[in-house]
Amino acid sequence: MNIMKHIGVLVFSLLAFTAHGQKYSVSTNMAGYLNFGTMNVEVSYAPHRHWSLTAGARYNPFTFHGNGRQMQNRQQSYSLGTRYWPWHIYSGWWIAAKLQYQEYSMGGIVSPETEEGDRWGAGLSAGYTYMVHPRINLDFGLGFWSGVKEYARYSCPACGLTLDRGIKGFILPDNVIIGISYVF
Repeated sequence: MNIMKHIGVLVFSLLAFTAHGQKYSVSTNMAGYLNFGTMNVEVSYAPHRHWSLTAGARYNPFTFHGNGRQMQNRQQSYSLGTRYWPWHIYSGWWIAAKLQYQEYSMGGIVSPETEEGDRWGAGLSAGYTYMVHPRINLDFGLGFWSGVKEYARYSCPACGLTLDRGIKGFILPDNVIIGISYVF
């Protein structure tokens, strides 16, 4: 994956070539695990008192079977973004913007139809970070993203009968954030 290599190089560069005393964080969105077990991580670097740079990834390889149905919300998603902290980094209110790519396959949840494809876009989110300890934070927030998707829609998760395919725009909720962060 070229995107994963670029994110890895960016994260390594941020960690390796910054001055001593800068702050970093690693976080995970606990609410993301409720989305059919979607694993997620976000790393952050704060070059300034009010700004942090972020790189995130989400991954869900799981397919669930039960009652004669197949359900899935499989995805791999990568994002690069920034957060603005009006008071101070890693505490209080924040607003964020990011660029995101997602490869997805979801279906069988509400109806038997399945859609899979690729999405590219930009997102906005806002939230609040509560300092539990100087190194541990709780994050709360909500985000949306919009962009273009190249997709194929099928009549069921297993049969493969194509109903529709194409390229079109979208606006979707991106994240309900109830996360935990470690700041170092």
